[in-house]
Amino acid sequence: MRFSGTKDYITTDDLQIAVNAAITLERPLLVKGEPGTGKTVLAEEIAKAVGAPLITWHVKSTTKAQQGLYEYDAVSRLRDSQLGDPRVSDIANYIKRGKLWEAFTAPQRPVLLIDEIDKADIEFPNDLLLELDRMEFHVYETGETIKAARRPVVIVTSNNEKELPDAFLRRCFFHYIRFPDAETMQAIIEAHFPGIKKRLVEEALKLFFEVREVPGLKKKPSTSELLDWLKLLVSEDVGPDILRERDPRKLIPPLHGALLKNEQDVSLFEKLAFMVRREGR
Repeated sequence: MRFSGTKDYITTDDLQIAVNAAITLERPLLVKGEPGTGKTVLAEEIAKAVGAPLITWHVKSTTKAQQGLYEYDAVSRLRDSQLGDPRVSDIANYIKRGKLWEAFTAPQRPVLLIDEIDKADIEFPNDLLLELDRMEFHVYETGETIKAARRPVVIVTSNNEKELPDAFLRRCFFHYIRFPDAETMQAIIEAHFPGIKKRLVEEALKLFFEVREVPGLKKKPSTSELLDWLKLLVSEDVGPDILRERDPRKLIPPLHGALLKNEQDVSLFEKLAFMVRREGR
């Protein structure tokens, strides 16, 4: 099982090395990077590339580690017992399997994505240490032990909203997805828009990277936002000449809603345009 990217997902050499190292070591791959750099999609593409099933656990602020193992629905069992339902005699009918249980018992070695682990409580990663180490857990209600026949490929993503515990970090192989350079970005664009006009891409990339470098920008546009913007440019037939314009009154890029995602950044560009007009008088 080795990963070398796919036609839809352009990877750098260091990312391929990280993925394959985590697979070889059978340790979780902890992936960090700017939002929109393809952390979540990476797991999907690994599963696609190696022909493995993908099991996704989207973590929320209210998610508990126990939910990844199983949940016992005592309320439903009590209600059914009051209604005389014969299922109450078997407690297993009220055990809901979690994503780790699914991954441990999958007939084929799966890819397990634990997405945005930093959204949960700070104790969440520590509560999974034993299960991710031993690849097994005990179901107290039924007395059975669930053990993985083969370790799943575990991909953990984080947006750095919280610091992860050292004990958890020690058990992971870490990789930070750096923001793509212009050459890599061109390859990504070609993968998503084969045959797109080169001049349009050149001017769009030039303007895109200029926007990212504006001092004081609250949220820099990401790869996924660039792809959305290009899709709109093509759809609205916006030519490279329009992008190349440096008219102070048009300092904000066309269709900028795909790139600038809050009012502070739009206001920043409007102020910059005003200053440029004022200096040009």
